[in-house]
Amino acid sequence: MLVLVAPGQGAQTPGFLTPWLDLPGAADRLAAWSDAIGLDLAHYGTRADADAIRDTAVAQPLLVAAGLLSSAALGDIRPGAVAGHSVGEITAAAYAGVFSEDAALGFVRKRGLAMADAAAVTETGMAALLGGDPEVTLAHLEKLGLTPANVNGAGQIVAAGTAEQLAALAEDKPEGVRKVVPLKVAGAFHTHHMAPAVATLEEAAKGLDVADPKLTYLSNRDGKAVTKGSDVVARLVGQVANPVRWDLCMDTFQELGVTALIEVCPGGTLTGLAKRALKGVRTLAVKTPDDLDAARELIAETAAADAAGTADAADV
Repeated sequence: MLVLVAPGQGAQTPGFLTPWLDLPGAADRLAAWSDAIGLDLAHYGTRADADAIRDTAVAQPLLVAAGLLSSAALGDIRPGAVAGHSVGEITAAAYAGVFSEDAALGFVRKRGLAMADAAAVTETGMAALLGGDPEVTLAHLEKLGLTPANVNGAGQIVAAGTAEQLAALAEDKPEGVRKVVPLKVAGAFHTHHMAPAVATLEEAAKGLDVADPKLTYLSNRDGKAVTKGSDVVARLVGQVANPVRWDLCMDTFQELGVTALIEVCPGGTLTGLAKRALKGVRTLAVKTPDDLDAARELIAETAAADAAGTADAADV
């Protein structure tokens, strides 16, 4: 069984969209989305520097656009499940048919702007903690007033809070944590600091034309499948101020019997987690169009194995 996943903020790097614009129709699609949301996605994806694309209002639509371009380039496939990390949930929801690609770009543009405004109130940020015992780490974060904004599994928890709280964390790591890595984000996402953005997104969600997902869609809230489109959107709205439980999504992958995982552009982060947490699952990160042939091959091999397994079960 194949799962298709989409990364979240921080996965972007300068120029990462450049090779994708050589694909047939890609530049036109990106231009149309840019006109619709009032943001030059081609400029930010090909020429802007790291500081420019770190801006929340830029990074979020850029990541969704990249995910939609790269997933479309894989062809007409039907994964067993889809999921996204943080803003990647919007990419996954569009892929599952909850709303259109155009609607996804419009919604994520409003999300990015609202979260950027919320982040501007107080100087905040996020840092990844690598290694250590989760219970020890969580207790230590609580002591420092930090929020475990992303519980990613595979020995990684992301803390979020004020600049002062993160500075204290850098000086006083939890026991067993190997490293504290500041993230390329501009706010304490998935914490109470993002509460002002929730009301904005609730209003934006009213204008969405929503359908029930056509694929198994897993939510960051609890890793569970969501079958109603209205529930997907409600979770997307609330998730900006609540922790991402990617560890629970990966638990569900295992329960579903996932054998292969493909991460759409800019892939790498989620496949890294999967390699450590989902032993035996084949993983592939789509970073450039050069990765598409290998991705299609993995898709075909997984489909063949699934068909063979179904046939064997029918013969029993």
